[in-house]
Amino acid sequence: MKKLIIYILVSLSGIITANGQNKEVPVFVSGTDGFRSFRIPAIVKAPNGSLLAFCEGRLNGAGDFGNIKIVMKRSLDNGQTWGKIQIVATNDTLQTDNAAPVVDMTDPAYPKGRLFLFYNTGNVSESRLRKGQGVREVWYKTSVDNGLSWSAPVNITLQVHKPKQPNFNKAYNFSEDWRSFANTPGHAIQFVAGRYRGRIYIAANHSAGEPQKNYADGRAFGYYTDDHGKTFKISEDVNMPGGNEVMAAELSGNRLMMNIRNQLGNVKQRIIAISNDGGKSWNTTHFDPHLPDPVCQGSILNIGGKTEKTLAVCNDADTSNRNNLTLRISFDEGRSWKINKLIAKAPEGYKGDYSAYSDLVGLSVSTVGILYEKDSYKQIVFTVVNWKN
Repeated sequence: MKKLIIYILVSLSGIITANGQNKEVPVFVSGTDGFRSFRIPAIVKAPNGSLLAFCEGRLNGAGDFGNIKIVMKRSLDNGQTWGKIQIVATNDTLQTDNAAPVVDMTDPAYPKGRLFLFYNTGNVSESRLRKGQGVREVWYKTSVDNGLSWSAPVNITLQVHKPKQPNFNKAYNFSEDWRSFANTPGHAIQFVAGRYRGRIYIAANHSAGEPQKNYADGRAFGYYTDDHGKTFKISEDVNMPGGNEVMAAELSGNRLMMNIRNQLGNVKQRIIAISNDGGKSWNTTHFDPHLPDPVCQGSILNIGGKTEKTLAVCNDADTSNRNNLTLRISFDEGRSWKINKLIAKAPEGYKGDYSAYSDLVGLSVSTVGILYEKDSYKQIVFTVVNWKN
């Protein structure tokens, strides 16, 4: 018994340190596994409890366009160690990006759960795309063995995107003129309670019409399925110019919150949009002065609660630089943030983006895992935080 207790204590000391935060474990390191750069993390807990970390493996450099694959690594010990890299989605030598994983636990055809991985492909850079010179497509794959293998890709572009491309591809000829398109990036969600229980919801953003300064032509929105991926619908746009990378979380009372990057940069705060109908339309939109932001992606997670939901938000809490990655906890669905934990702070004199994009995963009633970019995009690391300490 004494040996067992010692073993448990030693194991836990490797997970959580005295200040409630785990040591940082490198998951994707630029310049390894045949990729020059890794960017844009996403993470999900598989039905069997393993952690699946996704990102963009950029073969030739750090640029957003090029030969980019969606890659994945697996952890069987809550993030202490990670297995070999696996390519899970590709677009030949072109762009594959914006991984948005989610687990469907309500489909009676898959009682043990089924993983969905939503992603985008592109054939030109974003600057050309916003000029109407290309198209972005939207796909998903599924896995019934906890990510060990994946189905053939399913193209849902015609259901969730509205590109007007009569001269490029007659299949995409809508009356509207959506151009850029991007999933969240980060995990998608499934409603677990209420009227919309089972709904899979993917937060996204698009531009419309000719490019405007600072992405003023951009809007946040979402798309969703109520029949386990057979059909999809599109939400209304969030009526806020410059709405860019966005994540969603389920609230109480059939509501949904979007946490949005403000690409305009005129207000260095996160945009919050609230829906009373499961993410179909938007009732209120505002800036949150308690969530400062340097114009970057951020992540949000519903971590429980019997009545009002407890929310976690992780973003770079700095209005000038991608620095000071901070985890915040709200016990009243975002009206206030009672717990604030600094996760990553640049050393004195550091130049560059010390922290940037992140994603959150729930591990227990008191711990979350954070997968985030660190040290000017040299690596994507994983850490565990006990937010109750």
